[in-house]
Amino acid sequence: MSKEMQELQKHWHSMMQTIHSNANVVAFMNSRVGQYLDDHPFVALSLLMFIAVSAVPVGFFLVFVVTTAVMACIGVIVMEGVVIAIGGIALLCVLCGLGALSVGVSGVLSVSYVALSTLLNYWCASRGQIKKQDVNGSLPQKQPVLDLSANTGKSE
Repeated sequence: MSKEMQELQKHWHSMMQTIHSNANVVAFMNSRVGQYLDDHPFVALSLLMFIAVSAVPVGFFLVFVVTTAVMACIGVIVMEGVVIAIGGIALLCVLCGLGALSVGVSGVLSVSYVALSTLLNYWCASRGQIKKQDVNGSLPQKQPVLDLSANTGKSE
């Protein structure tokens, strides 16, 4: 054999010694499953190949699950933000409308109050004057208009 091949064989042998001297590997090989796989190398190789080949799809599936979960959380947060923003805008519009309505109703009620109180004051005052004249026994008369030009003493 060539020196490179012998070097590779030594390296492989030292790596296998390291693996076989590991406490976890020794414990596994002493278990019933480890002894069964040691007695049936074809089953061990099939199991090893299945684990190696299935690692890629399982990894893709886990990445898909994590990505989907993250996107769902972000989607819920974004959707909640949109719903809260729309609700806030709707509330603002309703409150502005209620403010304008309350200003209008207050204006109408104020004008109605002033007009009604003026009419009531005028009606009560005129009614009180009519009662006063009825008590005196006279009808309301027009007061004579004074002609200041006749009293100046100039005759024409």
